[in-house]
Order: sequence, then structure tokens, then C-alpha cells
Amino acid sequence: MKDLLEDIARWRAAGERVAVARVVDIEGSGPRDPGAAMAVTASGEVAGSVSGGCVEGAVVGQALAILDGTEKAGITTFGYSDDDAFAVGLTCGGTIHLFIEELNW
Repeated sequence: MKDLLEDIARWRAAGERVAVARVVDIEGSGPRDPGAAMAVTASGEVAGSVSGGCVEGAVVGQALAILDGTEKAGITTFGYSDDDAFAVGLTCGGTIHLFIEELNW
């Protein structure tokens, strides 16, 4: 998360709304450990990684939906057996649980 602070500070200074996705748990094999984070602005800029690239596109979509109010903050899960996860490339055999929310500070 610390590696995102510079980008987040710059975006917030520019008036951007920001959502943050954090890995909160993994089951089995996962591409990133708990604590890995990614930030997404309402205009679509991205910093960080929660999966080494395999589900980032889906996470950006979820973050944007939270920022525009069509989805609520909460836990999102991607796993090998999930059709959505397989479609976006999570083939490591594990399950990752992300908490995605708008950053408010």
C-alpha cells in the first residue's frame, strides 16, 4: 500500500476520486499475498497490482462501478473455479479475496 501513496496524493490533490482494492485473503495458490493493493481513479488511472495482471481488468471495472455508485464497497472473490475468474485469467489454482472501497480521507 505504501507504494501507492505518492500516486494517491497526486490524484487527490487534482480532485480525483479514488478506489482502493486490497488482497485480504487467499486460499491455495495466489499471485499476490494479503496486503497487496491497487488504486483506481474515477478517470481510469491505475497504480499497483492485486494479482500480477491476471484479474486487474475486472478489478478496475469493479472499482469504477463503486466510484460511480452502481456497486457497493465490499469483498470481491476470484477463484479458479469461477467462470469469471477463469475468463479474466486467474489460472493459478487458488482463490483471492479483495476488499474494494472508495478512499475517503
